Amino acid sequence: MSIFYPIEKLADIILTFFGVSPEGPWYESLHFFIYDSVKIGLLLAVIIFVVSFIRSYLPPEKVKRLLTNRFPVVGNILAGLIGIVTPFCSCSAVPLFIGFLESGVPLGVTFSYLISAPMINEIAVVMLFGMFGWKVALLYVASGLVLAIVAGVILGKMKLEKWVEDYVWELARAEDEEIYIPTVRERFSEAYEYTNALVKKVYPYVLIGVGLGAFIHGYVPAEFIAKFAGAGNPLAVVLVVLIGIPLYSNAAGTIPIVRSLVEKGLPMGTALAFMMSVTALSLPEMIILRNVLKPKLLALYFGIVGLGIIFTGYLFNIVL
Repeated sequence: MSIFYPIEKLADIILTFFGVSPEGPWYESLHFFIYDSVKIGLLLAVIIFVVSFIRSYLPPEKVKRLLTNRFPVVGNILAGLIGIVTPFCSCSAVPLFIGFLESGVPLGVTFSYLISAPMINEIAVVMLFGMFGWKVALLYVASGLVLAIVAGVILGKMKLEKWVEDYVWELARAEDEEIYIPTVRERFSEAYEYTNALVKKVYPYVLIGVGLGAFIHGYVPAEFIAKFAGAGNPLAVVLVVLIGIPLYSNAAGTIPIVRSLVEKGLPMGTALAFMMSVTALSLPEMIILRNVLKPKLLALYFGIVGLGIIFTGYLFNIVL
């Protein structure tokens, strides 16, 4: 039973109370909206608080030394591997991404983490292995890690620190100058205040993104995607990536959808590109990142990762 099962039952109870029929897309859309809005809200609050609290114990210089290497690609590789073992969705990976920046970790290295964390996780690997075999699972891990490393290296080489919001660097300087060691109670208080401020700022916009995803979830059937993104359409991979961006989810939650799409005739590469776009590029993530990145860098990040996913999808269609 999932830890989020009570939220699923809460959605059922609310819809039953208001007399919404369980048949049809209206019920599915409302259920999706209630379930995901509550789940994301809880994840945001809990993970932001935990990351903020733990970060208060991590000396910025130690984190910086680990991920900053005289051979720049090594930092990107380490960040990508850290992302694999942290089972975060795209939204919940953002607080640690911010923490890396505030600790002085190079921008390109932090992007390698931000890409790999939601795109690859051990649950997704096990599910892919069980449904499609080891070759697909291995290609998924390898392609996701390579994409995270390459995109991070490219963004790092472009020296785009000026396109990060100024307050992030001010926080980094403040932490470097900090000498006073707070008590545990003070750490809890600071983590709570940080969490409260950030959730209040971004959650209304997250609801907008979830609402859009709920509409597509309920009213855009798998048959529609399979019909317009089948093997006969040369732009299929591009189309599914664009469709996948508003559909916020994690990799494990998306794999059953991928399986149904493959069963309905969608090529494997196209289906995996869809999954990658859902997990690594999402509308709520874009909204949250906008509080950290200026519009030019946000657009560049989404563009590079999007092109990488499209390339991976076409490559998979050739190989598999």
